[in-house]
Amino acid sequence: MFRVQSFITSSKLRFFFIEKMKLLRVAGVVFILILTFQFVNIRYYGGEIFSLSSQDEFPVSLHESTELIRPLPGPERVNVSSLRSAEEEKTGLEGGYVTGSDTNVSVQSHHDSLVEDAKDKEVLIETRSSLNGSDAEIVNENNNRIVENLDSKSDDSLVEAAKDKDALDSLVETRSSSNESYVDIVEDADIVNENNRNVEILESRSVDSLSPEVKRVMNVSKSGVVSVAEMMNLLHQSRSTHVSLKMKRPSAVDQELLYARNQIENSPMVENDHLLHGPLYWNLSRFKRSYELMETKLKVYIYREGKRPVFHKPVLKGIYASEGWFMRQLKASKTFVTKNPRQAHLFYLPFSSKMLEESLYVPGSHSDKNLVEFLKNYLDMISSKYHFWNKTGGSDHFLVACHDWAPSETRQYMANSIRALCNSDVSEGFVFGKDVALPETTILVPRRPLRALGGKPISQRHILAFFAGGMHGYLRPLLLQTWGGNRDPDMKIFSEIPKSKGKNKSYMEYMKSSKYCICPKGHEVNSPRVVEALFYECVPVIISDNFVPPFFEVINWESFAVFVLEKDIPDLKKILVSITETRYREMQMRVKMVQKHFLWHSKPERFDIFHMILHSIWYNRVFQT
Repeated sequence: MFRVQSFITSSKLRFFFIEKMKLLRVAGVVFILILTFQFVNIRYYGGEIFSLSSQDEFPVSLHESTELIRPLPGPERVNVSSLRSAEEEKTGLEGGYVTGSDTNVSVQSHHDSLVEDAKDKEVLIETRSSLNGSDAEIVNENNNRIVENLDSKSDDSLVEAAKDKDALDSLVETRSSSNESYVDIVEDADIVNENNRNVEILESRSVDSLSPEVKRVMNVSKSGVVSVAEMMNLLHQSRSTHVSLKMKRPSAVDQELLYARNQIENSPMVENDHLLHGPLYWNLSRFKRSYELMETKLKVYIYREGKRPVFHKPVLKGIYASEGWFMRQLKASKTFVTKNPRQAHLFYLPFSSKMLEESLYVPGSHSDKNLVEFLKNYLDMISSKYHFWNKTGGSDHFLVACHDWAPSETRQYMANSIRALCNSDVSEGFVFGKDVALPETTILVPRRPLRALGGKPISQRHILAFFAGGMHGYLRPLLLQTWGGNRDPDMKIFSEIPKSKGKNKSYMEYMKSSKYCICPKGHEVNSPRVVEALFYECVPVIISDNFVPPFFEVINWESFAVFVLEKDIPDLKKILVSITETRYREMQMRVKMVQKHFLWHSKPERFDIFHMILHSIWYNRVFQT
């Protein structure tokens, strides 16, 4: 009996042990499957198959970057974000892509940006200037702009609830006569009437973000000015000293970038091209090969997150139009935009620096702290939802911003990103080899951006030099004091274009009739006059120390423009008349040739401003690898 009971007991134990082992085997297989799936999910899908975040709420930001051996320092993160991710736009926006039909999108955005936003030293400026010409008029729209409310989840968030804001008056172009080339369009933003708009100035800030190389150059120069030649040296130094990221396992995108860099550095010699004039470029061979590779290789992912009006709402009119036109045309691109972020060489942060200021700046605060916090919260949100920002510390992300405050707003938390900036000032932290100098363009009629293009032939350009504009900053009053008031009949320097009996010349006609167009800095180094001069085929004379001209990576501005130090304003005429007629004709011919790189078209064309902006961003990205 005892043996029978022992046998039964041992059988039960053996059966229990066998069943337990089976369960352990099954659990082990399941565990291995889970690990394998998670590895595939993280390695190839960025952890996006299972996402704990929703479109309405997102988790705490992720600090760690699992891909890098030596991760870049990224922006400081906060635990709770004050933003909500955007809903899909009713217009059919999906994954940041807009179909070609979007080219007919309404351009009824507010156009109150036609005066340079001042940023001097704790002063309040009231801009009062009148339109010149009979074909343009100021019309009061007095519409109320209602900014979408932003849900705040953090008590310490500095992003205020959006507020109702009176829209400022905008410029409405009346229909022109049949001869459009002489329609009186006032392209200069400084002399367009904004009907008494008060522009509040941010407090000036000291800049501690200059690279040691820039500081060294500025210390060597007694004037603290970085010349064009020194800028080029700084650019070369940035290429040679850049330490590329060492990935554990280079991705297909990394390999494509390395291939592109090798192709550019070993490009076949090209001296001239039927579309490109050699002397306009630092190295035509490299530019041509880089551009070709961009056309065939480049893929950009556009984040769909972010609510209007700050995100996904391009401003198409005024002096900040460059950022808006770029946004619209990139979104409509079937060539460059990808919906698959794993294929992307670049990631676009689709915000408008103009709408950021207009929507969130608190009048009288003299602070952009809440604007900076707003962008920081946005970065927290996208870095929580996706791994792309943390993977590179944001170095493969880029922004395009034309507002004067954009450098300071993006300096802290987007320091690693490629920043395309109109305010491209060496003394304010512009980084050669990473940042891009963005052309500042004035668009008055978005449906016809090339209206009145061109100028008079050289034989009909009887004015030596011309400038008209508001007395912003310290330099323009000095220019007016030295050369204004008809002190010299060859130098037409005005704060306002004088009226006389008979037909008055407009701003545009002065530019079309002048040999040299003076482009002095205002409150900041950049001015729309630089592109306006090219538009009207007038040789630009740039008086703005430490200004990095647009597309500096590839275009040799000294081949068609004149650079005058601010301290040399008293010698301005002497400098201009010392230029030989042969040299002037050569520069003016090159102005006509380089002009195509600075023109917006309703639909992008090869080598136009849209492609040139994108190329500069692509070029800097390639040489980061």
